[in-house]
Amino acid sequence: MRKPAPASRWHAEVEMTVQFFDLDPMEIVWHGRYVNYLEVVRCALLDKIDYNYPQMKASGFSWPVIDLRLRYVAPATFGQRLLLRADLVEWENRLKIDYLISDADSGKRLNKASSIQVAVDLGSGEMCYVSPSVLFEKLGVERT
Repeated sequence: MRKPAPASRWHAEVEMTVQFFDLDPMEIVWHGRYVNYLEVVRCALLDKIDYNYPQMKASGFSWPVIDLRLRYVAPATFGQRLLLRADLVEWENRLKIDYLISDADSGKRLNKASSIQVAVDLGSGEMCYVSPSVLFEKLGVERT
């Protein structure tokens, strides 16, 4: 039985089923495919705050991933139902998102990950050392 995730103000969950094309020759999900899974749930989270890639670009910023860490705990297999979860945990100077990929039926953890994205001004190409005000507006929080 799946345990409820801890409460988080900004989070998203997506359920998906492992497809045949995600498997490696050992018949488990290829390790590189997990990055795609993270992108799926990251986009769901960004959609929730109305600041996905098109809105970022329209606001004058790109947000490249500068750090990505994955911890593989157990393999996923063909046909397995997965629950992907993303939690926004930092936003003042960068976007840090924590991820959990688990078995949708048992709740067993399969992968933990985190990503860090920084704002880059599209006009100047310069990295911003604090998040732009548009992010705070989208989150509905005041800059501290």
